[in-house]
Amino acid sequence: MWKCGVCGYIHDGEGAPEKCPKCGAPKEKFEAVAEDVLQLIERSRYTNQLLAALMDLSDQLEDLAYEGIEDNLDPGCMGIFKYVQKAAVEMKQMAKAEIQTHISKGKWG
Repeated sequence: MWKCGVCGYIHDGEGAPEKCPKCGAPKEKFEAVAEDVLQLIERSRYTNQLLAALMDLSDQLEDLAYEGIEDNLDPGCMGIFKYVQKAAVEMKQMAKAEIQTHISKGKWG
């Protein structure tokens, strides 16, 4: 892995690219990512994928809960659907906040 010293773009490969696809910086601006940072990036990529999947599932839960609220069968069902709707929104926001934390700590790639 190689990191652009100008914009922080991470390139996967055995060598640096001729120019940065993000900012256009030349090959000389890239440096190899240290082994300990490389492992952190790889672990963070996996966790970030899991968090993104949770956000997707939260969207699905929120949609289902909305349909249940619209159906409005009885108070028991409404209570469940409203609870799930609120919980889905909170889970999604928590996952977004955690990804933002990863980005701010450089645990992204």
